[in-house]
Amino acid sequence: MPAVAVSATKTWEASQPQSEAAPIPRLALSRLTVTNFRCYTWARIEIDARPVVLTGPNGAGKTNLLEAISFLAPGRGLRRVQLAEVARRGSVHEPYNANAAGDGSWAVAASLQAPLGETDIATGRSCDGEGRDRRTMRVDGAEVRNQAALAERVWLVWLTPQMDRLFLDGPSARRRFLDRLVYAFDPAHAGRVSAYEQAMRERARLLARDDAEEAWLTALETQMAERGVAIAVARRSMIAELAEILDKPLSASFPMVDLMVTGTVENWLMENPALAVEDRIRSALAASRRSDAEAGSTTLGPHRSDILVRDGGKNIEAAHCSTGEQKALLLSLILAHAQRVASHRGAAPILLLDEVVAHLDEVRRGALFEAICQLQAQAWMTGTDRDLFAALGDRAQRFAVAAAQVLPVAP
Repeated sequence: MPAVAVSATKTWEASQPQSEAAPIPRLALSRLTVTNFRCYTWARIEIDARPVVLTGPNGAGKTNLLEAISFLAPGRGLRRVQLAEVARRGSVHEPYNANAAGDGSWAVAASLQAPLGETDIATGRSCDGEGRDRRTMRVDGAEVRNQAALAERVWLVWLTPQMDRLFLDGPSARRRFLDRLVYAFDPAHAGRVSAYEQAMRERARLLARDDAEEAWLTALETQMAERGVAIAVARRSMIAELAEILDKPLSASFPMVDLMVTGTVENWLMENPALAVEDRIRSALAASRRSDAEAGSTTLGPHRSDILVRDGGKNIEAAHCSTGEQKALLLSLILAHAQRVASHRGAAPILLLDEVVAHLDEVRRGALFEAICQLQAQAWMTGTDRDLFAALGDRAQRFAVAAAQVLPVAP
């Protein structure tokens, strides 16, 4: 059974001067418990509000802990998987056992310090006798059915190694990235995106039939128009707010960032009020029924939008920048967003930064650590080399992860 890390919080608190002013409200985990999750049978970590550094060899379970935290927010976690995929199946240090997690259930529970007080959040997967999935969620011991209840209490932003290709891959990844940023401001955005996609799928299903009813198609297209405009407005607002902060680089070692969201709906919103754009979308969808049926897809809507990012100082598109410059651009976006969220919601989001120092030189690592500490964000950072986090000193708490064991270590 993994060790319980209980001493880090008390040691840090005891070292703080008693004459300090009241701390700025923070959003931070004070306890994390995972059960039958990935390589963990059970593990508990107790922490304070400082950044958390998890170091250890590849495959030790570092990213699994970040993924567990990501399930405290709405959605499918930072790896975007089905609920069944994270149930424990043994680890590289023991024989594969398909029944290691029993019926495939798992759980993640956390105690949370938030601006409005402390709260307990839990989520997981439960299975009935026929193997059907059910996402369970509890807030302060009471079951909740809407994932928006999680978003109202904890806001997260994450960066994974796969996202290092954000500027090189297709626009769908960039849309998901932008929507995740919007969620921290507007938890209802997730519901609008889900409802829009559901209506779009249902419309496609009806268009594939010869007996599709006009009234049903019109109703679905009306839903798509209303939700689509709301989605596009939220995305444009998010980009505008980030642009205000990104006018100045994070530090002299980080690039300036120019960004904008592009797409047909966004272009229409630049020229027309929202209600007029809704009408225009409805008309365009009705007119494109035959072509959409033949193509098997919907050719108009916010699901076709994209984000354009440039290094403002060099006037180079992000896709043409070096790997290190792309990582710096991405971190600038995330930290600008965290700054905006802090002013909007009273506390910076919890940051999940997997292998965050990869591709960063010493100067940019230092600038990143300074920015995180100035934001007073609880950033969970992973890496294989603990020396790369040395500049944090006692401003961070450290844990060694090996073979699904989590142990506190001194700075």
